Amino acid sequence: MEGPGGERMSSNQREELMDQVKQQIIIANTQELLTKLGEKCFTKCITKPGSSLDSSEQKCLAMCMDRYMDSWNLVSRTYTSRLQREKNYQ
Repeated sequence: MEGPGGERMSSNQREELMDQVKQQIIIANTQELLTKLGEKCFTKCITKPGSSLDSSEQKCLAMCMDRYMDSWNLVSRTYTSRLQREKNYQ
C-alpha cells in the first residue's frame, strides 16, 4: 500500500491508517444515529412544539429513544455477525 506521496507504507502505518478510518466510520455512524433519532422521535412525540416539554412528550421521547437505540444495536450486531461469517467463509 502506498501513502499519499507514493511511498510504500509500513505495516504499522497501514494499521494506523485503518484505525483512523474505522474511528471516522464510528463517528459518522454515531452522528447519523443521533440525527435520525432526533428526527424520528421529535416528529413522533412533539405534535405541538412549545417552550417546554410536557410529561407525556418527555415519556414518549424517552420510550422512542430507547426503542430506536435497541433497534440500532440489534441491526449493528446482526450486521457485524454477518460480516464475520462472510469473512470466515472466504
